[in-house]
Amino acid sequence: MWEETVAEERLFDGRIIDVRRLTVKLPNGRTSTREVVLHPGAVAVLAEVEPGKVVLVRQFRKPCEQVLWEIPAGKLEPGEEPEHAARRELSEETGYETIGQLVPVHAFYTAPGFSNEKLHVYYTRDVKRGVEHPDGDEFVESRVVSRDEIRRMLEKGDIQDAKTLVALYWWMTRL
Repeated sequence: MWEETVAEERLFDGRIIDVRRLTVKLPNGRTSTREVVLHPGAVAVLAEVEPGKVVLVRQFRKPCEQVLWEIPAGKLEPGEEPEHAARRELSEETGYETIGQLVPVHAFYTAPGFSNEKLHVYYTRDVKRGVEHPDGDEFVESRVVSRDEIRRMLEKGDIQDAKTLVALYWWMTRL
């Protein structure tokens, strides 16, 4: 099952991702190529800011050419621990600050067919309201949404972001 990398070509080095073309030796001895996206990893936070209510953000996502509903999220900085990044992203995008425990919900690869991005999802209900302070190139709108509203949004297909779906379905099944 293992593929050994025998050659690597740098196609792109960017601010968020790097792209490589790998030549790999297959288990049967033949070679093939793999185009891979290298990503530092990311975090996301499902914050239950009141009993039965979570905070979501809306933002335009250029690759999808649409505005999406999501839980607050962002990439890991070099050497940053996921829990620290989760606290930072929640505060930046929503103004809510975690004053208690962040509970790990799940960590998963977002698109393992071509990327090594690993996303760490956390849950918290120990928050206090602060001031939003998104990055300079980030335009987000936050909104507190009830469990009933989430259910309707899920039924209508209004939520299309995978990390948000994972987190919300986890939350909806916790009764």
